[in-house]
Amino acid sequence: MSVQKEVKRVTTHVLAEMKLHGEKISMLTSYDYSMAKLVDQAGIDVILVGDSASNVMAGNETTLPITLDQMIYHGKSVVRGVTRALVVVDMPFGTYQGNSLEALNSAIKIMKITHADAVKLEGGKEVIESVERIIMAGIPVMGHLGLMPQSIHKYGTYTVRAKEEVEAKKLIEDAHFLEQAGCFAIVLEKIPAKLGAQVAHELKIPVIGIGAGGGVDGQVLVIHDMLGLTQEFSPRFLRRYLNLAADIKGAVGSFVADVKSRNFPNEKEQYE
Repeated sequence: MSVQKEVKRVTTHVLAEMKLHGEKISMLTSYDYSMAKLVDQAGIDVILVGDSASNVMAGNETTLPITLDQMIYHGKSVVRGVTRALVVVDMPFGTYQGNSLEALNSAIKIMKITHADAVKLEGGKEVIESVERIIMAGIPVMGHLGLMPQSIHKYGTYTVRAKEEVEAKKLIEDAHFLEQAGCFAIVLEKIPAKLGAQVAHELKIPVIGIGAGGGVDGQVLVIHDMLGLTQEFSPRFLRRYLNLAADIKGAVGSFVADVKSRNFPNEKEQYE
């Protein structure tokens, strides 16, 4: 019997039970009420209010410019549309790396205003003090290792991470640090599949991958990418389930043509 189908609300405990029973976890991003409502109704387990909103919603080149208040706005909008999925809000760049007190205050602000279920932040040992302080306050934390978009200027490239032994060893150590600190789950982004499977095997908490192979406990994608709304890049891990960009442009083009030709509105679409 499916664990997640039996619950009215997905919690961190439910995710742990899913891993225990070998049931894969599904996760997608959402940034607004309407989309979150549809994603939730479709049966998703986790909705991530990602700082990828900086890219797909605001048009920024990286995730770095998005602010705490902007993330709270998106988080609050998403939570209003969700009745079942676990909602996780990304902590944006600069709100937790500096010091653990600032991290705690940022996390508290996110939770109090959005009513989300958890926060997510990037990094391992270097942010462990912030992770511990947030968790001690009773706020669930999801970790994020591998390719960390908030550190993109340090990497200088979006290529696969942890292919070399030194970086792979650090990633494994960081994953254990995050688990020991009390994280309820970890996202692994763009790393070798073999390494992803190893981390998922070694950790008791769920490991959710994006470009981390099929050996992890769940998968996450950016919804704009999987629906085909974005067309700018096509990483190997991305599966497009729709081509909405073409559909939307076609629909808008039809509307424009109908307005210009006076076909819209017709007699049935007017009031007497």
